[in-house]
Amino acid sequence: MQSRPAHDLPIAASHDEREHAAETELNILRDVLRMLPAGVTIQDEHGEFLLVNDAAAAQLRIAGGEATAPPSQGLNQRREAGLELLRGGRPAIAEEHITDGRAKQVLLTSHRVVRIADRNLLLSASTDISEQKAFEDQLFRSAYYDELTDLPTRRVIEHRAASLLNRDGAEEKFALAFLDIDNFKHINDYYGHGIGDALLVEVAKRLGRDLRETDMLSRISGDEFLLLLSPIQDEHEVAEYIRSTLERVTAPFFIDGSEIFASTSIGVSLYPDHGRSYGVLCQNADIAMYRVKSSGKGAVAFFSASMEREAQARIKVEQSLRHAILEKRFCCAFQAKFDIRTKAVKGIEALVRLRDDEGVIQAPGTFINLAVELGLIDELTFLVLAEIVKSIDLINETFGPETTISINIAAKQAGNAEFMRSFARALERTGFPRRFMIEVTEDAFVAKTHFQTEILPIFRQLGVGISIDDFGIGYSSLSALADITADEIKIDRSFITDIHKRPRSQGILRAIESLSEALGMNVIAEGVESFEELAYLQAATKIRCAQGFYFAPPIFLEELRPATQLASEARASMASRPQEATRASYSRGYGYRR
Repeated sequence: MQSRPAHDLPIAASHDEREHAAETELNILRDVLRMLPAGVTIQDEHGEFLLVNDAAAAQLRIAGGEATAPPSQGLNQRREAGLELLRGGRPAIAEEHITDGRAKQVLLTSHRVVRIADRNLLLSASTDISEQKAFEDQLFRSAYYDELTDLPTRRVIEHRAASLLNRDGAEEKFALAFLDIDNFKHINDYYGHGIGDALLVEVAKRLGRDLRETDMLSRISGDEFLLLLSPIQDEHEVAEYIRSTLERVTAPFFIDGSEIFASTSIGVSLYPDHGRSYGVLCQNADIAMYRVKSSGKGAVAFFSASMEREAQARIKVEQSLRHAILEKRFCCAFQAKFDIRTKAVKGIEALVRLRDDEGVIQAPGTFINLAVELGLIDELTFLVLAEIVKSIDLINETFGPETTISINIAAKQAGNAEFMRSFARALERTGFPRRFMIEVTEDAFVAKTHFQTEILPIFRQLGVGISIDDFGIGYSSLSALADITADEIKIDRSFITDIHKRPRSQGILRAIESLSEALGMNVIAEGVESFEELAYLQAATKIRCAQGFYFAPPIFLEELRPATQLASEARASMASRPQEATRASYSRGYGYRR
């Protein structure tokens, strides 16, 4: 049964009854208003609050829920805003941000001026939208700020550059600097991704130091950053700032107990000298950065027209390389590994060569790194294996059916478990997997990858040998060597060149030789090019095998058959006249090419 308003009571009802009913109704309305989930306040023209319900008291941080309590920051904000709205007389909807020493709270408040009993009052109703705003802020930051470093993303710096380019009036110079951390993948592999991420954070802090409010640093991907400096006076000013930035980054980083050294390669383009659009300026800064990468790293270069020509030439090389792979215009040269005591051929190394559009043979130095960078190295490695399988009869006839065949695997491939498993299956399908030796650089073992624990056992089961190539550079250390499971170690030619004249290299060579012998690894000296180097190895070391142009340069498949007869002549000549005769016979028989 619904209650009737006091004014609907029968006329016969007494005055006291009607008064009691009105009071009861008013109490109900007050209780309903007090318990509303929305915060409600009523404010008069003097700024005094005539009503503050429980929700509003909580939202405005009023002590004890009483409007008569000491004013809170939220209450003061509402009072000042309310007076202004009362003077204007117009309704409004606004966001209120309440901090007051606690977690930030955001209210969405609807204000309306009402006239009651000849008084202008402000009726305000608020809803707490803090969670919604926090979610919106999270979405905004994920779209416009990097989660790891908290730097603006590519989109933000692009918008900032566009605003500079679209300004009216006189042109104001600014600079875009493209920054890339050198060898970051090696750092990530060696120390782990956790430390790699921590390094990115610390690098970002150092790069962002001393920036002006008008400058901006952005992390645009992985280990790449983009720096906008605006305004600038000239190239000299930018160069000075970049040099100080390089110095900050090269100082050691101490992360999780590790001392890490890093450097950055930086390319810079200037507006308007090097472009009048963001895309062109960014591209030219990138071109300048790659010039630094190709010429030593850890430095800065400003864009120039000559770099643009080089970049165009690089694109042509890329296209040529892709076409060469599609057309299978690759061939193999083979370089023998000799027993320097018996002169017997112990193995051969397959070295890939490219026949360009004009039929000229290109050495791997012109395309291998590019093939790795473009993701074409896997396909190229399978082409090399196919060439070996196709020519196995010629290989056996020339070098013997027991000779091992070495294939080089790039460090990036060695860390790719999927590729290595597919390559192992391809070796097994040849029918003679035990003939093969895989040559990888030692960072494949030292880096925190699964090569030694997961990949190596697969090749061991097939009987495929493992060789450590170019030992002595990169992450080389004797302690690392002690943890490596391999069959062969190839000492880099930088230690062998003029070994007879270099006592320090001799000491290092003896140490590597002793440890390798203790670990059961065969040692091969790479890059032997003189009789003096060979004589030292024979007299002062126990090394049995060597490889180099002194014995034989790489030879091509079509030259294998005529080389068979001359190979025996070469060995006889090396025994009788170890220097001159050997060079002459191998130059004739193998076609001396570098």
